[in-house]
Amino acid sequence: MQDLLNTLDIETGEDALTADGGPGGFLRAHGVPEPGPGRGELGELQELREALREVCLAHTAGTAVPEPAARTLDRLFAAAPLVLAVRPDGGAALRPAAGLGGAAYLTARIAAGIATAVADGTWKRLKACEAHDCRWVFYDRSPAGRSRWCSMAVCGSRAKMRTYRARRAESE
Repeated sequence: MQDLLNTLDIETGEDALTADGGPGGFLRAHGVPEPGPGRGELGELQELREALREVCLAHTAGTAVPEPAARTLDRLFAAAPLVLAVRPDGGAALRPAAGLGGAAYLTARIAAGIATAVADGTWKRLKACEAHDCRWVFYDRSPAGRSRWCSMAVCGSRAKMRTYRARRAESE
């Protein structure tokens, strides 16, 4: 999921989904079966990416998921059904329904991953960097689970420096 969410470099505007190979190249690189003919893979993947980024920003801020993002995800997940597969060892796992390909298959895989992360309590640790010019999605490994930046050395340092300068300017 992080691979999809981090296909857009907000600072430079580069979108790996529109680079050489386009969305098909991204999907093939992630083992996703080819979509049916005439599917708008790029728009669907970008829509999924941005709605999930909004969820990750909500995780970072500790706020509710914005309603438009929730509606978008509801619609995309409804079009990407999952089935429960029982493994030979007796365990079970969610997997994309038969016949899915392209963005719908990837969406179903992401939905299965989210279900697993919710069940094991790690879903809210997937966050988006609070820096407006970054928004890189990262997994918060801090003990308290309250990280706000993808990197303390870069984005965190910049934010703290801006706060410091603003306070100095106010006091002068």
